[in-house]
Amino acid sequence: MTAHALPRATLLFLSRRQRLKGAALKLRPLRELARRFVAGETWEDAVDTARALAEQGLRASVDHLNEAVRSEAEAHEEVVEYKRLLRRIDESGVKAHVSLKLTQCGLLLSPALALANAREVVAEATARDSFVRVDMEHAAVTQVTLDIVRALRAESGETHVGAVLQSALRRTEADARALCAEGVRIRLCKGAYLERSDVAFPDKADVDANFVRCMRVLLDSGVRHGIATHDERMIDATRAHAEARGLPKDAFEFQMLLGIRRDLQLALALEGHPVRVYVPYGRAWYPYLMRRLAERPANLRFLWHQLWRG
Repeated sequence: MTAHALPRATLLFLSRRQRLKGAALKLRPLRELARRFVAGETWEDAVDTARALAEQGLRASVDHLNEAVRSEAEAHEEVVEYKRLLRRIDESGVKAHVSLKLTQCGLLLSPALALANAREVVAEATARDSFVRVDMEHAAVTQVTLDIVRALRAESGETHVGAVLQSALRRTEADARALCAEGVRIRLCKGAYLERSDVAFPDKADVDANFVRCMRVLLDSGVRHGIATHDERMIDATRAHAEARGLPKDAFEFQMLLGIRRDLQLALALEGHPVRVYVPYGRAWYPYLMRRLAERPANLRFLWHQLWRG
């Protein structure tokens, strides 16, 4: 079986294999491909990338890649990294906020630990009048993630913490309605995790239909949300609904990933739509890259070509 024929499920399975990470980091073709989607390994790389995006009229959401930390000490290191990152973004004057995974904060060790560590990051963001987007991960941690988001918002106020919802999950429309009623700012994406069919839609058409339903809930809420997609059909559906509701272009923002559909990012920005680019950085890029490969067969074909050339 050629690499580009590997099913999406296989790539998502491989993204969770910690044993493969060390070997992957040494493969030059993988490292070269990762540079397309990852700003670099340091916060300096991330801030430089955010600055370059700003010069093109694009905003950024910066994320330090390090999923599922395995000790309290490592979780604390993530807190230190994020506080430093928020400080550097503030000092640079770049239009950027940060995205944070709760597994970075120790969620798999203890929800209380994750809340305490995320609280420190949010406090730093609040002091700098910035914003923390709490990323959504696999379905097993969806509820506890939303519980922690609600706790953080209750402590810090409504303007400094937001959530992410995935249209792949069956529960998401109900979550969207509840969170919108609470005034939570949401990033809506399709989702890039391998889930059971009882909690997620197995068919792409159903994921897309749920995306449109949830997008309409978000745009009708009066809260400023992020519509995260590279799918032009979803973008057209969003613009059509916004126009039908008479919403100004800055009532929401489109969000996309670094290195994917740069042409579309710039075209939307030129039309007057706010566009925010997700800018990941760090050495732990392997799981992130594997999810990007699973999403876009063209990326996998490029990798296979590079491996074949040696």
